[in-house]
Amino acid sequence: MSNAKDNFNVADLTAALNDEDRAGLVNALKDKLQTLAGQHSDVLESLAPNVRKRVEVLREIQSQHDELEAKFFEERAALEAKYQKLYQPLYTKRYDIVNGVVEVEGVTNEAAKEQEEDKADEEKGVPNFWLSAMKNNEVLAEEISDRDEGALKYLKDIKWCRIDEPKGFKLEFFFDTNPFFKNSVLTKIYHMIDEDEPILEKAIGTEIEWYPGKSLTQKLLKKKPKKGSKNAKPITKTENCESFFNFFSPPQVPEEDEDIDEETVWQQN
Repeated sequence: MSNAKDNFNVADLTAALNDEDRAGLVNALKDKLQTLAGQHSDVLESLAPNVRKRVEVLREIQSQHDELEAKFFEERAALEAKYQKLYQPLYTKRYDIVNGVVEVEGVTNEAAKEQEEDKADEEKGVPNFWLSAMKNNEVLAEEISDRDEGALKYLKDIKWCRIDEPKGFKLEFFFDTNPFFKNSVLTKIYHMIDEDEPILEKAIGTEIEWYPGKSLTQKLLKKKPKKGSKNAKPITKTENCESFFNFFSPPQVPEEDEDIDEETVWQQN
C-alpha cells in the first residue's frame, strides 16, 4: 500500500459512488466475456482465407493500438503521482485553515476585541467546511439526510490514498470527537479491475461504532398496542433508513455468477 496521502475533492467521492453501481455488472459479465473469447478462434477458422488474412492484419493493428494505450496509462499514472506530490502542501494548508490550526494573514482582531468577554465561544477556522462542500455537490447532496448533518459537522478532513496491492484506492474521513460514534476515522477501500480504465470490483467500508441510540442508518419505530391488548407497552422495532453513512456499508458482490439476478444487474448499470 502506498503511504502517500493524496488530496480528496468532492468529485472523487461522487465518482466512487457511481462506480459502486457498476460492481455487480462487472462480476456478472466476467464469465460471459471469457466464454465469448474462447469462441473467437472458431469464428476465425470459419472465414474464407482472404477474409481471414484481413482480419489477422486488423488484429495486429489493434495489438499495436493496445501497446500505445498501455504506455499512455503508464505515463498518465506517473504524471498524476507527480502532481499529487505538488498538491500536498496546499492540502496541508487547507487543513490547517479549515480546522483553525493557523490564522490567515490579513484577518483583523476587531472581532476578537469586541468579544473579549466571550473568547471561549469564538469560532476557529471554517465551521462545517466539508459538510458545505458536500452539500454543494448535486449527487452528494441527495445522499445526505437532515439527520446526517449533525454528524457531518464534525468532519475535519477527507484524504485519498492509492493502493498498489490489490490495485485500488482508499478514502479516509477524519472526524472530531462527536456524540454519534466512537470512530475517529471512517474508511472506504475500493479494489479495482485495472483493465484500461479502472472499473470497481468491490468496496469495503469501516464498521461504524455507533453510540447507543445514535445510529443514523437506522430508526426506531414505536407502535401503540391495540385496544384491549394485555401488553400496554408500545411495540418498538428498528428499521433501516436512508443515510450518507450507508456509504460505509456497501452491498456485497456475489462471488458466483449464478448468485446474480441478470435483470437486476442490467438495471443497475
